[in-house]
Amino acid sequence: MTGTHGGDWAGYETEYGFLPLDFSANISPLGLPDGVREAAVQALQDAERYPDPLCRGLRTRLAERHGIPAVQIVCGNGAADLIFRICRVLRPKKALLTAPDFGEYEQALREENCEIRTVARQEREGFLLHWEDLAENIRNAELFFLSNPNNPTGLLTGREELRKILKLCRDEHCVPVIDECFLDFTEVSETESLIPDLRQSPNLVILRAFTKTYAMAGLRLGYAICGSAAFAERLQSAGQPWPVSNVAQAAGAAALQDDNYVNRLRALISGELPRMIRALTALGLRVIPGEANYLLFFCEDGGLGEKLQKRGILIRDCRNYAGLTEGWYRIAIRSKDENDRLIHMLGEVL
Repeated sequence: MTGTHGGDWAGYETEYGFLPLDFSANISPLGLPDGVREAAVQALQDAERYPDPLCRGLRTRLAERHGIPAVQIVCGNGAADLIFRICRVLRPKKALLTAPDFGEYEQALREENCEIRTVARQEREGFLLHWEDLAENIRNAELFFLSNPNNPTGLLTGREELRKILKLCRDEHCVPVIDECFLDFTEVSETESLIPDLRQSPNLVILRAFTKTYAMAGLRLGYAICGSAAFAERLQSAGQPWPVSNVAQAAGAAALQDDNYVNRLRALISGELPRMIRALTALGLRVIPGEANYLLFFCEDGGLGEKLQKRGILIRDCRNYAGLTEGWYRIAIRSKDENDRLIHMLGEVL
């Protein structure tokens, strides 16, 4: 069995006998916050009890954070869990995706035997997305997934563009699911989120996750904010009985209290991101100037991933993204020292 995502440290360790420096998964380079670790360890004291299936405490804190009633929030075993649940609840006959984009949307739709129409982000236009490209196709879709920032390009679709999409989805009775899992890494997280638009868009669903922002990938915790409490209830009922462990719930609640961590994280990314764009470009690579904590680039050497892998570094080969070919790679933005090590190794390999 082979994985379809980055972050396969276990496969690497099995093959090479040691852990790699992993640039293939877009995890916070600051690591798990101390308060989150302590809360997770403390929660183990209650491991003999079932977790709260409704995540009441965590949802209350999320409601306070976002100014949204708790009845409109559903927690899950990572955002991927909620993606599959959304498809299970709606069972759409036709859905719309863009390409490239996060592959889990398509997988979840395929499981429901849904007809998928794809709007390609044109490479010649730098993979930018325009709402006009979506308009005709939204009219024939019941469900629409979009990551913002886009995964794997890191490009943002502006809030005004997204509002046009939301209006069209309302008019055409299409459910828009906007995946904001990487928005917290950007400097415009507060101004570009669609959370304030939920009241005007009862069919809107927004996905968020603790996984990447707080380096909690191993704990698995995501949530959906729904424009409708009724849809949130359906989404809650569509999952397994105890989707979020008590450890993950405690960790999430602790993470929401650590605003300083997010501020430090954004400061690191805002400094390292432009530096890495310049460094990769200087190496002759074609870089897509994204705004998240990762960068997509093209290298003529299609064997770049394998060469770095033998030197102890994992990067994400993006050829399995719809719309991308061999030679496209994605790297996470990590600490300055780790980024310097990657640039040095790339220089040797190229």
